Amino acid sequence: MTLLLDLALVAWLLGLAAYVVARRDERSAIIAFLAFGLLLGLVWVRLAAPDVALTEIAIGGGGTGILLLRAEAALRGRGKHEEPMRRAGKLAVAVGCAAISTGLAFAVLTLSSPAPTLAPAASEALGTTGLGNPVTAVLLAYRALDTLLEKVVVLLALIGVWSLAPDGVWGGAPEVKPAAVPGPLAYLARTLPPFGVVIGVYMFWVGADAPGGTFQAGTVLAAMWLLVMMAGLYPPPDTARPLLRLVLTGGPALFLAIAFLGFAFAGGFLAYPEGLAKPLIVAIEAALTLSIAAALAMLVAGPARKAPAR
Repeated sequence: MTLLLDLALVAWLLGLAAYVVARRDERSAIIAFLAFGLLLGLVWVRLAAPDVALTEIAIGGGGTGILLLRAEAALRGRGKHEEPMRRAGKLAVAVGCAAISTGLAFAVLTLSSPAPTLAPAASEALGTTGLGNPVTAVLLAYRALDTLLEKVVVLLALIGVWSLAPDGVWGGAPEVKPAAVPGPLAYLARTLPPFGVVIGVYMFWVGADAPGGTFQAGTVLAAMWLLVMMAGLYPPPDTARPLLRLVLTGGPALFLAIAFLGFAFAGGFLAYPEGLAKPLIVAIEAALTLSIAAALAMLVAGPARKAPAR
């Protein structure tokens, strides 16, 4: 039965992938892509990687789906008279994708045995931080500098997007066009956010001791916020609003402050005092969850297009 389930998952994934590529209607392709991301999460669960599964579901089935729906709404009606891609062009794209897939498969199948692992570092980090989730221990202790820079890059990307706003509307609000089929979307925007917020908070809270984490939780919260804005139930905030900027910078700022305090209380940058590692990491993750949620939501919303409210 287990083998049959695995074969069925592979067949469904290949079928959905082919449907997404072949479908001409953008909305149908996006919906199929969302299903593909959710199904891929089940595949990661079968591979005993629950943290990766949660990330795939949150980003592949949540954040990316909202981003594509937002792009479809913004581009709807454009390019209807463009000349379709020639058969030779489609064939070239197919050959390129097949070559990349073959290269990735070859790289995976030729990995050394036993495969490279961070298990020893995770075990050491678990012992010094008091965390129960080895993934969180590695991300916030063993390779905390990488994690800090990843969060800063998201914020820098948002600054880059905001810089594209015309001078006359700098500091104003993005203009989020409602997605297609506004009736069902409005119903979902009224129904899903309470559940999404609870799920996002839960994913953050259990991330210290079980599969979960800040990026997954922040992505879920961002998707709920974007859903409400795309349904027209709540307008996007002005990008110059002090509370928004505080939430955006609060996570990286707290992370950086605790990192420098390590010189005074733990003997080094990004070192945690003995006995306080877990509370400090949970505080960092709480602030980062809000920062990631706000940054992803504002990234998808885009630069300001309306002058700031007076």
